[in-house]
Amino acid sequence: MLGEFRKRLEEYEGSLIIGVAGDSGSGKSTFTRSISNLLGRDMVSFFTLDDYHTEDRETRKRTGHLPLDPKINDLALAGRHLRELRRGKAVIKPVYNHSTGKFDPPEVFEPKKIVIVEGLHTLYDELRDYLDLKIYVEPSREVKQRWKLKRDVEERGYREEDVIREMRMREPYFKRYIDFQKIYADIVIKIDSSSFNEDNSYFVETIYKTLDFPLSGIDMHLSLSSLMNLSEMPFLMKYRKDFYYMKNVSRIAFDGLIARDSVRSIERRIMEYTGFTENYLIGESDYVNAIQLTQILVVWYFVELMTNIFREIDRVSADN
Repeated sequence: MLGEFRKRLEEYEGSLIIGVAGDSGSGKSTFTRSISNLLGRDMVSFFTLDDYHTEDRETRKRTGHLPLDPKINDLALAGRHLRELRRGKAVIKPVYNHSTGKFDPPEVFEPKKIVIVEGLHTLYDELRDYLDLKIYVEPSREVKQRWKLKRDVEERGYREEDVIREMRMREPYFKRYIDFQKIYADIVIKIDSSSFNEDNSYFVETIYKTLDFPLSGIDMHLSLSSLMNLSEMPFLMKYRKDFYYMKNVSRIAFDGLIARDSVRSIERRIMEYTGFTENYLIGESDYVNAIQLTQILVVWYFVELMTNIFREIDRVSADN
């Protein structure tokens, strides 16, 4: 498969769909960008379920509804659109403008070979069957509030007091309507504050559904001697097998900062396997935090899933 990966992706009939669920401000886009960086913008398109809200910001102020309530989202329409996107067909979709809080005119969405779907309800029944990879991002309450304040105030122009008030209002809705989706995920990413109190450092535990097919053979070797010789910052790594919501899983936890040169070879092997040698999955800083390291592992998992899809296509073709 080495050297053929991009060719197989280009020849794939239809589109592969990755679904990422989680609360607002949970960092969903951080993990989807890593896949886009690997495969290139010409192969990846982004599809947000925020566009399927049925009430704009002014209407929600009058009704008291929150976007977390699935009843004020047109998930049936979103499901029909995902079905068409999976076939490689364009759809005419609604557009919600976060800057104005209003709906813009509908637009034509042309899917690329990979469609990344982000939203509050991505793993709901109406959508789940159309996803090739299901991811749930779960930051702690403290981390989520810090990220949401930064995004909504600095990027979306909300007032800080309004963001804080909405976060308090939405907590019971989150537990009722969003949190349970992780039971359907292939990958659950739990993010918390680091125990080492270093800048830009996090504790991340990633729960991967066990892959039940032969792997491609990408070398994911991580040298302990390299980690110890190159890293001057504290770090922690843990691994164990587990059973999580009726699934056999692997749990991998990282904390602190790891010297980038220690993981550069893993990043390079993935890119060489896929044939994309000019894009980097993570930045060029001297150290990698747990979120960045998890991005590499998410990309590896997705590459393995895609490789197995191509393998199954070959098997069916041979049988016919």
